[in-house]
Amino acid sequence: MGNSTGFKEFQRETPAKAHPQERVVHNREFVATYSDTQLHQQSARCMECGIPFCHAGCPLGNIIPEFNDAVYRQDWEQAYQILSSTNNFPEFTGRICPAPCESACVLGIHAAPVAIEEIEKHIIEIAFAKGYVQPTAPVLKTGKTVAVVGSGPAGLAAAAQLVRAGHAVTVFERDDRPGGLLRYGIPDFKLDKWVIDRRIRLLEEDGVQFRCNTEIGRDIHARELTAQFDAVVLAGGALVPKELPLPGRELAGIHFAMDYLTQHNRRVSGLPIDAQELLASGKDVVVIGSGDTGSDCVGTANRQQARTVTQFALMHQPKPERPNFEPWPHYPTAMFRTSTSHEEGCQRYWGINTKAFLGDENGHVRALLVTDVTWETDVLGRRLAFSEVEGSEREIPCQLALLALGFASPRYEGLLEQLGVALDERGNVRTVSDDEFLTSQPNVFVAGDMRRGQSLVVWAISEGREAARQVDFFLTGKTALVSKDAVGMFG
Repeated sequence: MGNSTGFKEFQRETPAKAHPQERVVHNREFVATYSDTQLHQQSARCMECGIPFCHAGCPLGNIIPEFNDAVYRQDWEQAYQILSSTNNFPEFTGRICPAPCESACVLGIHAAPVAIEEIEKHIIEIAFAKGYVQPTAPVLKTGKTVAVVGSGPAGLAAAAQLVRAGHAVTVFERDDRPGGLLRYGIPDFKLDKWVIDRRIRLLEEDGVQFRCNTEIGRDIHARELTAQFDAVVLAGGALVPKELPLPGRELAGIHFAMDYLTQHNRRVSGLPIDAQELLASGKDVVVIGSGDTGSDCVGTANRQQARTVTQFALMHQPKPERPNFEPWPHYPTAMFRTSTSHEEGCQRYWGINTKAFLGDENGHVRALLVTDVTWETDVLGRRLAFSEVEGSEREIPCQLALLALGFASPRYEGLLEQLGVALDERGNVRTVSDDEFLTSQPNVFVAGDMRRGQSLVVWAISEGREAARQVDFFLTGKTALVSKDAVGMFG
């Protein structure tokens, strides 16, 4: 490393953010960038680890110490080459990834980990500014055709890799613009949509064709796709949201989180809305679910000037340090975190159970009936079962309830039904083995949430890359696309 004692000389520092009162009046990104000095210092914190566990912590296998060293030396072209060798879209992961690599950072055992995610974002933005990011498709083509169904992170990664291998790639997207979850599920204040558009233009220059407003299984029969293309990659995501079947669920004003976020993202982009308008303005909003999607709903409701914003979590409030059952280098899921949306204003309830939705005379939700709960845990602190606290039942005002409970599975009707692919016990598309991406159909592959279930954007990109590698081998009998487990080291 360029500075072997940098981790002792410099403390972890993240870029400044706009004040909450300033940022809630718009929908743009609000995180500043490092100064040249700050970026130099933060890259210097990367240690000369005997075994850099950050590699294993990153689902993409990013070569983190090497690109940190290149940043320290201000060799931006090499830093970009190292980063882009494993990650097709650092501009996405550098903004919205929960950074499991940082949880596995060796420095994090006894101090604050290296700010890997921020360094990654700075590398790619500097690379764009310096003109290093260019189309990469080869001149020689294989003559093979591949259809990718879905243009979320898994589909885009698969398309990027396959076109790089010389195949003709067509991406089919049911929405009016490509991007999937990135475009309509992630708020603009976390991921400005020009970032997606910039990457889509590059993919188009590489030769990827996008066919939007086209739902396979409805507009085109799935069997037509398998007949017309040499291979098909399913990357449609997990679209079926988890329900909360309680008394009063039929009342107006209760919506799935993704419906709410999608509509707001369309509104911010100036796109038409073909559904009942969902707005938090002047309402008491309750978000049921404590994950990232729930946090995004909190930030969106604040920008829509909700009267109050409340977030429910059934689990008890976790501690700010790692729990005993998730030791280093594992990513700690049961750990207290405050998102930028929480900073902007939110009442958070932990250990609370929703019993029923209560309505008014017009059939609209007016309140939630809730109780407090206590959890039985094992010796390591893992939750086993909960029980209600006697006498804690009460009503919480609510005119807009948002269900952010995650996703159960991909939608079977249409695409999957017509293909007749086998499913696993969770309703996801089954593959021939755990580490392969070929489905029960001979030329149909699957990647992302459709295969592994609801997961992170960085996992979706990893899945798309690995699926593309197997498709390339299937089509040509060989592949130059490198697996994340066999990435070469840069000197």
